[in-house]
Amino acid sequence: MDVGLLVPGWGAPQRVQAACTLRAGGISRAPFDSLNLGDHVGDEPAAVAENRRRVRTALALPCEPLWLQQVHGARVVDADAPPGPGSGPADAAVTRTAGRVLAILVADCMPVLLASEDGHCIAAAHAGWRGLAAGVVEATVAAMGVAGHRLHAWLGPAIGTDRFEVGDEVRETFMAQDARAERGFERNRHGRWQCDLALLARQRLDALGVTRVGHAALCTYTHPASCYSYRRDGRTGRMAALIWRAG
Repeated sequence: MDVGLLVPGWGAPQRVQAACTLRAGGISRAPFDSLNLGDHVGDEPAAVAENRRRVRTALALPCEPLWLQQVHGARVVDADAPPGPGSGPADAAVTRTAGRVLAILVADCMPVLLASEDGHCIAAAHAGWRGLAAGVVEATVAAMGVAGHRLHAWLGPAIGTDRFEVGDEVRETFMAQDARAERGFERNRHGRWQCDLALLARQRLDALGVTRVGHAALCTYTHPASCYSYRRDGRTGRMAALIWRAG
């Protein structure tokens, strides 16, 4: 079976390559079946390694992706800097080096890919609600050092509004930062809120001047054949959104 892939349509320069894996085409057994790329979810290490190899081959990646230790925070790694004391958990990465591959693992949270209009600088961020509230999008754009109006962004597969129920504390967190966030929450019959993660991400990008935004519009929860979903399944695998620049 071929590796399942979703290729962004987002207007980025041709030399910027990007893709998001789906769940078909790997060797992992249930509940991680089949193209699980997460090495922290309890899957067999050999299966994860083979799945990652298959992705490298399918995309003809120039090197092994930079796999982050994601913690739902806002720390951004400079992938061009040598490893050192600053290494550790992070939820975003940036590079200006051709052939360096950035990766974000997801299973409901939203991957955000970014590229400068000249293709020189690229970035990837892990933007679930905690990361968005912590400022991961703002920190990533700041690390790129590129004005927002000179950036392209792509929002990958994530849990959709109809399936993403949250409590008052989530809404209040966003409302305290930006009153416009009210549009991202709709009261449901249980007295809780349906959260529009994509809208909240767009608002953050818009505030930074990033208006060229593509969106996969694929709900991870409602597409079990294509997507992993932590909220739906609990114990499950991870997809990866990847970005790199050709020479």
